[in-house]
Amino acid sequence: MAETAAQELQPVLSVFWREESLNVRGETFSGRLYVSAKVPEHAGLVLHLHGGHFNSGSPAEGQAVAAALTEAGAVVFSLSYPLAPAHRFPETLELIYAALEALARGRSRWVARGAPLYVAGEEAGGNLAAALAMMARDRGGPALAGQILLSPMLDACLATASLRGAQAGPVGCCWADGWAAYLGTPERAAHPYAAPLQATRLAGLPPALLISAQDDPMRDEAAQYAARLGQAGVHVRHIERAAPTHWPQAYADAPEEGSCLCKTCGEIAAFYGRTAPS
Repeated sequence: MAETAAQELQPVLSVFWREESLNVRGETFSGRLYVSAKVPEHAGLVLHLHGGHFNSGSPAEGQAVAAALTEAGAVVFSLSYPLAPAHRFPETLELIYAALEALARGRSRWVARGAPLYVAGEEAGGNLAAALAMMARDRGGPALAGQILLSPMLDACLATASLRGAQAGPVGCCWADGWAAYLGTPERAAHPYAAPLQATRLAGLPPALLISAQDDPMRDEAAQYAARLGQAGVHVRHIERAAPTHWPQAYADAPEEGSCLCKTCGEIAAFYGRTAPS
């Protein structure tokens, strides 16, 4: 993007953003488009899904992660997706998948026509990104160059040691309440698009970068999913930061020099480099 256009955007460190919209099945979906001051010539396009627990969050709250994804060398569309319980699985996911298709069709608005396409998200957004990767595989597209999952919520059972350590339970905690709002009924948790950690078929998914931390309640889910992806033949890299990182608060803090999100930005840049078409 030309520097004159970038100057019209709102600054976030060396990254700029503006309100943007997508036309999805006759509806307008809003979001934020993030670009760097000088967009790399072969930059990819990332659909970013903000954090929260399915029933909370916004692109504004996901700004730090979106900025890191952009700073790493991509153009990022951070989608304002519908929240539970007003919208539940699978309706929410189908709408987001339609947004992914629209983004893929119109990518030449922001990047080169053949630019690589990625999905990324933190917490509940990581769940949705992982599910989108499965849907794109099963439905024959859009072709994804990779998936970037940060502390993804992947298992509705809330049974891992890291979640028990965070005092997560069947009711009354943000994760349990979020899952209940998103699924509506317990049997939906059996669907692989709803809880990707329970999926029995992972082969054929795009390369994955999973990032968590020792003090992250989602660390066990991230580790288990990374291991299962690797066993299925998917190219995967799993990074677990040493504690203390104060995650998930790290997702809300700007990626300043030496911070966890700044280090993560470097890992994401390397992931772009490994997965971009030669």
